[in-house]
Amino acid sequence: MAKYALVVIDMINTYRHRDAERLVPSVERAVPGIVDLLERARAAGIPVVYANDNFGRWRSHHGQIIEMALAGHHPELVEPIRPDDESLFVVKARHSVFYETPLAYLLHTLGVDTLVLTGQVTEQCVLYSALDAHIRHFAVTIPRDAVAHIHEDLADAALRMVERNMGGRVVDAADVPW
Repeated sequence: MAKYALVVIDMINTYRHRDAERLVPSVERAVPGIVDLLERARAAGIPVVYANDNFGRWRSHHGQIIEMALAGHHPELVEPIRPDDESLFVVKARHSVFYETPLAYLLHTLGVDTLVLTGQVTEQCVLYSALDAHIRHFAVTIPRDAVAHIHEDLADAALRMVERNMGGRVVDAADVPW
């Protein structure tokens, strides 16, 4: 039986970047799916891990990152998905949630073998994280309605690559089995 973790990628965001205007409409559509997954994962005792950029502030901690995001341009996109006291938090510096972070160690310590990846950006951080999860022998599921993109055509291609090249599952958030 699979041991799941829900990974929320870069959703604690200030939306003060070059692509924010193109990203925000997709984030607005993804937030309800992420909220659903968070509620169901927490109720089922599934570990929830936020993997998030720190906006280049290397002395920050997750509380400060959340404060910066809530003071950003779209706090209404951050508030519904903010971490609770049980959530785990990993700061990342590059696209993949695994690149030079302790995430793989954390997941193995928890006995996790299957990741449900949510967040942004589908054709960037979500795709690279899925690939890195795959090469670390984690099964990958991506709920198509709980990820956000900048370029829809690239996001569609990214999800097809996850299915074809990594054997990942692309499903609706409601179909994640917990």
